[in-house]
Amino acid sequence: MREKLSCAIMALLFVALMPNLLVSPTAEENRYLIVNGQPSQITILQINGRSYADLEALAHAVHGSLAFSGNQIALTLPSSATSPPSTSSPAASPTVPGLSRDFLKAGIEAMSNLREWHSVLANAIRNQYPIGENSLAAFRDQAATSLRLASVAASTDADRSAFLLLSNEFINMKQLNDKYVAKTQSASYIAPNSLQDDDLDKKIVTCGHAIAAMAASGQFQDDDSCH
Repeated sequence: MREKLSCAIMALLFVALMPNLLVSPTAEENRYLIVNGQPSQITILQINGRSYADLEALAHAVHGSLAFSGNQIALTLPSSATSPPSTSSPAASPTVPGLSRDFLKAGIEAMSNLREWHSVLANAIRNQYPIGENSLAAFRDQAATSLRLASVAASTDADRSAFLLLSNEFINMKQLNDKYVAKTQSASYIAPNSLQDDDLDKKIVTCGHAIAAMAASGQFQDDDSCH
């Protein structure tokens, strides 16, 4: 009888001291404990306006443990529940979040449009097709639109850092495009294998691979080829 009374007293103190344990305000005769926002099967007894719960069931619900010694009962809670919230030191490095889902979706679309633009230009060079501003303008404009959408979707520091790489890839692609359009307009000969020895094209391809790997991992990773 003494042990049951001690359990009831300990349960009362535990309910009073734990701010994250809420008593569901249902009917007086049937109340159940909600632990950390999750419903449990712990029944709450109302005696003289006070709330009592089964101590062993309560310890199980919070993943704690009970130890009995004479007339004492020790309730041990997980370290995450008993430890006070830690405060970050000003010198501590903040955790860098990954790329957000919305930005990943927009960024992948932007890279897809950039690759299509590059593919059309490379195909024209290999097959000696006329390279005109009008024939490539639609692909450039589509890539620019998707780049703006990626800018709007950027919401984290990682997103914004990745967007800078995307922007640089667009700028480099535009320079490559304008370079070969200018050659066509000046009637300069463009060899079918011109891109094989073009350092700017190599940079664009390498940066594209780096951004693709970044998208696959969901984490920002800087790459010199994108600068």
